[in-house]
Amino acid sequence: MLIILIAMIIALLIPIYDAWKNENIWQRMLALSSISTKTSIMILFISVLRNDWMIGIVGVIILTVGNGGLMLLAHLLKRVSET
Repeated sequence: MLIILIAMIIALLIPIYDAWKNENIWQRMLALSSISTKTSIMILFISVLRNDWMIGIVGVIILTVGNGGLMLLAHLLKRVSET
């Protein structure tokens, strides 16, 4: 399972490199949306491994809403760390 997770992280680094290298704004937007999708798939994979449906719901929200879901996750993590 660790090999699959490492492969997912490597696949996530490809659009990050493309967004960093490319100057075209549309190519950057496509790369960043690809990062959002790959991150949500990784979250869903981890939620299945941990058998934690709350993390899975956040993954579905990220997959459905896109970057807004990532902002929601960041806000939730910030609120949890404050308490």
